[in-house]
Amino acid sequence: MIRKIFGTDGVRGTANKEPMTAETALKIAMAAGRYFAPEPGKQRPLAVIGKDTRLSGYMLEPAMVAGFTAIGMDVILVGPMPTPGVAMLTRSLRADLGVMLSASHNPFYDNGIKLFGPDGYKLSDEIEFCIEELINSIPDGNRASPKSLGRAKRLDDAAGRYVEIAKGTFPKGLTLGGLKIVVDCANGASYKLAPKVFFELGAEVIPISVEPNGFNINEQCGATAPSNIQQAVLTNKADVGIALDGDADRLVLVDELGNVVDGDQIVAAIATAWQSTGRLKGNNIVGTVMSNLGLEKYLKSINLTLDRADVGDRYVLEHMQASGSNLGGEQSGHIILSDYATTGDGVIAALQMLAIAVQEGKTISEVTGLFDPLPQYLKNIKIEKINPLDSSLVNDAIKRGQRYLGHNGRVLIRKSGTEPLIRVMAEGEDEDIVRKIVDDISKEIQQATIKNS
Repeated sequence: MIRKIFGTDGVRGTANKEPMTAETALKIAMAAGRYFAPEPGKQRPLAVIGKDTRLSGYMLEPAMVAGFTAIGMDVILVGPMPTPGVAMLTRSLRADLGVMLSASHNPFYDNGIKLFGPDGYKLSDEIEFCIEELINSIPDGNRASPKSLGRAKRLDDAAGRYVEIAKGTFPKGLTLGGLKIVVDCANGASYKLAPKVFFELGAEVIPISVEPNGFNINEQCGATAPSNIQQAVLTNKADVGIALDGDADRLVLVDELGNVVDGDQIVAAIATAWQSTGRLKGNNIVGTVMSNLGLEKYLKSINLTLDRADVGDRYVLEHMQASGSNLGGEQSGHIILSDYATTGDGVIAALQMLAIAVQEGKTISEVTGLFDPLPQYLKNIKIEKINPLDSSLVNDAIKRGQRYLGHNGRVLIRKSGTEPLIRVMAEGEDEDIVRKIVDDISKEIQQATIKNS
């Protein structure tokens, strides 16, 4: 089963180039709508569409509407909305399908289509494959008659619904009063919502990167570029910085000292707090193949196990469901708290971290930094159509690196599921050795790419 259009997080690519064209978006809508449409005679089928702030959203949104309405589905448009908000609304509105138009942390010129089932969960590989099979096989008989075409309308209180749901995850009786918080919204989907959540819970909020113009989403801001929020925290003498990405499904914190706190440290802090209060289900946390070995060793020291899933919050969640865990996350900041959300939610994860600090009467720096991460070095190598991992020289370099690190480190080579890249990562106790191993493997990959181009 090979998917040609869907990747690790829906469909993604450069806007107005295949597969991110209006034509393909329309076909995806028709196929997905056909797959999820209820049986004839039941309630009228319904789809929910949200988006981030990219210019290309204005192209893709009406294309998706056209596809859904053409097969007789009604559509509710919620406008700029965090990805987890679309998942929540899909379920709460009893819709048959949810759509988020976003390329997450990518630059403005990319966009993506993320699909959610009626339960609010991202689709499995098997369902995505079925939708791909339907894309070019929608017969005329599946189109709605002129009388049965769908209708589209906007949900005026969509933002308010998400704000209230997010606030409801914060422990009753607690307040953020007295805290000064910098919130970096990456000029993305959360630019109105996120500051409001923290303000209404009592905090003094300093919002930055909240002026989207269609082009500046994730541009030197947000979770993937935290230098701005680091400076803002120090300049404003804030208690914490909260950096989200373009669709607000990932979180990076900055403590009161200006230090960046990544997803691994956030997972460690929540696991420790939840274990002590009995909120943690089971004795395992789900991470990914990218999770730092330092996290794994720390969790083992407090009698918890780190299970590793493939990269992608969808795969983390699938592993959590299979193992009964209610906490999982990625180093990049996708933190999944399944008691509250069906996907990564940066706002809700931040609220849980703030709750821990408030309850324990500690600063963010005191509740994080629970382990020293092993030196980890990552390089992204751009590739075209060829696969340099088929090269014997590349594989020999990989094996040499792993042998050198032994049991105290590891080498990880993987293709990106969202970009034409091969990611080369190594970690171990000696940073210089780790860097040399990554550089050697990267050099062989680049040479293999040139030789076969």
